[in-house]
Amino acid sequence: MSTPHIESLENEIAKIVLMPGDPMRAKYIADNFLENVKCVNKVRGMLAYTGDYKGCKITVFASGMGCPSIGIYAYELYKFYNVEKIIRIGTCGSNCEDIKLLDVILADKSYSFNSFPRLFDGDLEKEFEATKQLNEKISEKANELGIKIRRGEIITSDVFDVYVDFEKYISNYPKDKTFLGCEMESFVLFYLAKKLNREASCLLTVVDSHFDKRSVSSSDRETSLKDMIKLALESAI
Repeated sequence: MSTPHIESLENEIAKIVLMPGDPMRAKYIADNFLENVKCVNKVRGMLAYTGDYKGCKITVFASGMGCPSIGIYAYELYKFYNVEKIIRIGTCGSNCEDIKLLDVILADKSYSFNSFPRLFDGDLEKEFEATKQLNEKISEKANELGIKIRRGEIITSDVFDVYVDFEKYISNYPKDKTFLGCEMESFVLFYLAKKLNREASCLLTVVDSHFDKRSVSSSDRETSLKDMIKLALESAI
């Protein structure tokens, strides 16, 4: 079988999918963490690989950037390939002073003004939750591995907040909430999982902060991302 955006056969996609935004990060994970790897999608350059991790079949499938893009791929994977769980693994910025560069965030909820739920099925909520059971498993595995994570609510934004007036930008969001980070995809992933009775989680590595103007070196970023990737893989099995 195939869809307009995925060329894979049904048996080429695992029931558990790790979903980075960047297609090259999907390739990096396949090359460095999986065995018996096969590239199962190249349509529109959105790379996907299926392989084995400690004897468990895992697919790593890129989502691209933004809610419309992840909405297409997550929907087709859940609906047509019978994927049960998607763990997004991405990067984010932080607008929270006590969140440090390279911290790993596990998103419990995402808040957004994105119109996808309304257009998809008339849903007007601005906040959707990750799957609690899956998040608890990830949290337990983080403790086992000694990987420190921060849990809480994030923002899913349709604009890259680095490019806009941040004070004006953040004034749009509820003052009584603390948001640990800001990214561009998880809101729709959580929505679709709820809508289709599937599971979804999101792990994020903080790579920029409004309270820390240092740049993250490529080696530091790679090490931190490795922790997040390892945590996602161990949780998946």
